[in-house]
Amino acid sequence: MCDNEDIVDSPCGRNCCLDTKDICLGCFRSLQEILDWHEAGTDDRRKIIVNAKQREKGLRMMSAHSTTGL
Repeated sequence: MCDNEDIVDSPCGRNCCLDTKDICLGCFRSLQEILDWHEAGTDDRRKIIVNAKQREKGLRMMSAHSTTGL
C-alpha cells in the first residue's frame, strides 16, 4: 500500500535550461540530480528538493545583488 505522504513529486516545471554549472534554471536541480530523480527514493528526493531550494535562494540573492550594484 502506498501512503500519499511518501510520494515526492518532481519539481520540474518544464522550463529547462542549464546554466554553465549544469544547474537547471527552471527547478534549480543539478543535471546529476535530474538524472538520478527517477531512481531516487523518498528521502533522496526530499534531499534533492531541499538542495534545489537552497540553490534557488542563493542564485536569486546573487542576482538581486548584481542588479542593485551591491
